[in-house]
This record gives sequence, structure tokens and C-alpha cells, in this order.
Amino acid sequence: MQFKSLLLGALAATSALAYRACGAPDPTEDQMEVAHSFSIQEEAARIAGNVTKRADINVKVYFHVLASSTSVSGGYISAATLTRQLAAMNKAYAPYGIAFTQAGADWTVNSAWAADGSELAMKKALRKGTYADLNMYFVNSMDYLGYCYFPTSVTTGSNNFYYDGCTILASTVPGGSEANYNLGYTAVHEAGHWFGLYHTFQGGCTGSGDFVSDTPAEATSATGCPTGRDSCTSAGVDPIHNYMDYTYDTCYTEFTPGQKTRIYSYWDAYRA
Repeated sequence: MQFKSLLLGALAATSALAYRACGAPDPTEDQMEVAHSFSIQEEAARIAGNVTKRADINVKVYFHVLASSTSVSGGYISAATLTRQLAAMNKAYAPYGIAFTQAGADWTVNSAWAADGSELAMKKALRKGTYADLNMYFVNSMDYLGYCYFPTSVTTGSNNFYYDGCTILASTVPGGSEANYNLGYTAVHEAGHWFGLYHTFQGGCTGSGDFVSDTPAEATSATGCPTGRDSCTSAGVDPIHNYMDYTYDTCYTEFTPGQKTRIYSYWDAYRA
């Protein structure tokens, strides 16, 4: 697994965060092979008519607030704001049979951790629950709006187990100060990676893209909300409303049925 210290060259990011910048690592060759295998299995099941309704997914969420002070400017998030963040996640995922339940929250004033430093030490001190539980760490400053790790085979107590989870810029929560990215949907986007989804622009216009058949190919990430954008010659306009693109929070509205199926594939294989 690649970790945050190796991400600087992985995906687009700017210090000014003029557009959505996600620090999730590019999938490895092994991870892409898993995604490819899932795509074959899912298509075979669809053709055979063996698609059955799976049990809904209910995820326990542990929130960790890492602030440099007890002020909003220091990244301190109130319990009420965390409740609104959870509501934003549930609103986005509810149509797909996925719900989040807050299992705990803690607040730590630590300038290094608030600046996304000492990641492993911080997570070893704070992480809670099992590999099926989502730990979200809100920090005051970093080079991204957020990053998260894809599901994989891990041993409980290993470094890979502790690294699991999502790190989110505190200013992206509902009502936060991050212009165009303050409805809480950065957490939705990053949770998509935690469930196993790639960016919609993964691989550009060629190859297998994000390995989900019903997300149209996209040459590069979209910014703003460019209605009608069509950057590849293959069928379908760019999926600018998809939570796994880079558009504004106000532009986000959906996952595709194929993405839902992929989430359940990963969930059953790695987290359930």
C-alpha cells in the first residue's frame, strides 16, 4: 500500500486549493487487477441475471478532530458540525443502501497532527474499531482537501490496518470556509475511495478507466460544474455530477449503479 508520504506526485494538487485536490494514491497494479476482476464478475452476473439485492451496508464512523487550537481558525470542529457532516454523508449514500452511524468522536489539540504530520503515530494513538469501521481524521491544514486509502487485505494491528481511513481538511465540512467545497462532500468523495472506487477520470480516455462500465470515460478531472463537458470520443458526456470527479460540492449529485455494485463487491471481499 502507498501512503501519504508518497502521494505528492500521485494526483493533482495545488497549494492554493483552487480546485478539488484529492491526495488518494493512484491504485497499484495489484489493486487494478482486483478492480478488473470485479468488473468481469459483475458483468457476468448481470448477463446471467444473477444480480440479487444485497443486504444494506451500515458503517460505524469514528470522527477524530485534530486542531492547532480550540478555535475554528485552528481547525476545531464542534460536535454539532460533525452531526451535519454525518448527515451530508448519509444524504449522498442513502439512495445506494448505505448508511453511516457515528460510533464516537474525539478532539485533540496537537499542532503537528493538525498539519497532517506524524500520520502513523497519530492513527495508532486514535484509531478505533475494526476494518469495517470508518475512521475520519479532520485536520486544519494540508496540501489536499482530503485523501483516503483503498480497501485491501490487512492484518489487524499492522501498519496497513492503522493507516486505513480518511483524512479530511476541516474547512470542507458543512458551513466551513473552503469556498465551493464546504457542503461536506469531500468526506463523501474520500469515503468513495475507502469503499474501493477510483476517480471517474482514472486512466483518461483509454484503457479500462475506473473499471466501472457505466461511468463514461473522462480525459481529465473536471472543475466547477461544466455542464455538457465531453472530453473523450467514447459514448457519454463527462460524469461531472459524480461524487468521484473533482467538481464543486454544488455539482455533486450521484454515484452510478455500477459504482454501487463495486462498493458492495469490495465491502463483501474486504470489510464485511
